[in-house]
Amino acid sequence: MAVTKTHPIKSTLKAAIDYICNPDKTDGKLLVSSFGCTAETADIEFAWTRRHSIDKGTHLGRHLIQAFEPGEVSAEEAHEIGMQLAKEILGGKYEFVLTTHIDKGHIHNHLIFNAVSFIDHKHYHSNKRSYHEIRRASDRLCKEHGLSVIVPGQDKGKSYIEHQAAQNGTSHKAKLKAAIDRLIPVSSSLEDLLARLQREGYEIKRGKHISVRAPNQERFTRLKTLGADYTEEAVVSRIAGGPRPSRQPRQRNGKVSLLIDIQNNIKAQQSAGYQRWATIENLKRAAATINFLTEHGIGSYEELAEQCDAIAAASIRTRESLRDTEQQITDLTLLGKQIDTYRKLKPIYDRYKTSKDKEKFLRGFESEIILFEAAAREIKKAGLTKLPSAEKLKAELDGLAARKTSLQTELRKIQREEKEYDTLRQNVDILITGPTEPKPAKQYRQNIE
Repeated sequence: MAVTKTHPIKSTLKAAIDYICNPDKTDGKLLVSSFGCTAETADIEFAWTRRHSIDKGTHLGRHLIQAFEPGEVSAEEAHEIGMQLAKEILGGKYEFVLTTHIDKGHIHNHLIFNAVSFIDHKHYHSNKRSYHEIRRASDRLCKEHGLSVIVPGQDKGKSYIEHQAAQNGTSHKAKLKAAIDRLIPVSSSLEDLLARLQREGYEIKRGKHISVRAPNQERFTRLKTLGADYTEEAVVSRIAGGPRPSRQPRQRNGKVSLLIDIQNNIKAQQSAGYQRWATIENLKRAAATINFLTEHGIGSYEELAEQCDAIAAASIRTRESLRDTEQQITDLTLLGKQIDTYRKLKPIYDRYKTSKDKEKFLRGFESEIILFEAAAREIKKAGLTKLPSAEKLKAELDGLAARKTSLQTELRKIQREEKEYDTLRQNVDILITGPTEPKPAKQYRQNIE
């Protein structure tokens, strides 16, 4: 689980960057990274970018902290997650310095980024929407790395406190849902279920909607607020053997859905009505599988396997091309920044080189000289002997952006095909080998605990 918080930097940019880069906190600065600048001159580079902005805003930068659960992540992995988060939320438009601190009981990242973009010189607007985007991205990255996250449920209206209570087993809503789930298989009707809830101590209130209150609970809870699976209509359907609304297959025309493993499905073992529905549904899905294979000229398992492998290979190639294109965009964008800085500061640097009192000149233009020399080093590192025009750089970037969009569209299409063919392959495996043997009841209990 990573917790994030952010705040503006109004007047202490250099001090803030120096603090997060402290060698004692960052393993001798091994856990310090930057983008669009160097950590040592980041405050100067931030200021230079802001100087060319019309909409400067009132902040010099923003400071984001990402803290991880103690003992759950290594310093290197935390730093990698922080870098992925920074690149995603800032989109390669803002200079930033990222550090990982290991001096406390919990590993945490510090991200300081410019308040103004070095690409379009627009001010970064921080609001509830931008913060929620940061938190969602952080949670997703943690999940991808196998870390725990605070996952808001799909149930509408559940607060963060309720999520924590549900995790701890103290949420009234969570307990009510568990009770309903437990009683549905043994109830003959909605009235029977409500009577069983009453016998367990719940108070029932009838009106336009049915509400339930547990002992020691202050307010009643409407069934419909528990989620789509607990509305009065859904409960009646589930008692009759119907599936949960949230788990119904989302069918699209021509889409093949995975066969239901009836033998090892707990609901099917508990409800004869659900088992009948699943059996009929599997016949439909098996027919859709055969129809798809026939329509696409796939006449053998070997041909299906070859098609699956070909789509997987295409997915890998497209992903690699997309990564290469994104890296080219990043490299060219940063090079464009250095070229722009070089051109703007060269007259000052020429005056510095020809001045009789270089020390006095340097005292007046130290920041400009530092920035020019850094830009010159990067241009030399890129192997440029002649600076390209701004128009040429823009045209190249536009071409790369168009290629990136095309690759993203192609990748989404391939991913859909990859998922579809994976479902086909699983279905064919089941149709060929038959359903697996049912697991013992003990194993079922282990799976759901």
